[in-house]
Amino acid sequence: MKFIAAVAALLVATVANAQVPFTNCASGPTQIAIEKFTIAPYPLCIGKNVCAEGTGALSTPVIQGATLSITGRYLGRLVYTDNHDLCALMAAQDPPQPCPIPTTVKSIKSCVLVKPNAPPNIAVALQVAAVNGDGGTLFCQGATVTAKTC
Repeated sequence: MKFIAAVAALLVATVANAQVPFTNCASGPTQIAIEKFTIAPYPLCIGKNVCAEGTGALSTPVIQGATLSITGRYLGRLVYTDNHDLCALMAAQDPPQPCPIPTTVKSIKSCVLVKPNAPPNIAVALQVAAVNGDGGTLFCQGATVTAKTC
């Protein structure tokens, strides 16, 4: 019986730390060739910060005017939106990465608050997209995620 309880606890811990598989949702070319995109912690905690990190190659610098949009859909209906000035987000990180962000940067990490109106305990089609200050698509990544009250 102790063995079963230990295995069950290990499975719960593994699932709690599992990473969500993100896929490219851009409809055209992007200015960042994303190799890896992760969020932490997962599941998302409503009212707490979640950090997203993208690793890849920039083809052009990220410049002033860049934006980040986060949307969530449930059964095709928009249930969550959040928009940010990407340069302001990057400048507020530790360590700061103010714009312009040069093409030599290979990893960008940004943390945002999961807003209190996030729907709890349902699988939501999340889309995280960024547009550069020149109007070009930096990236778009999508996955099905769940937010919880932690």
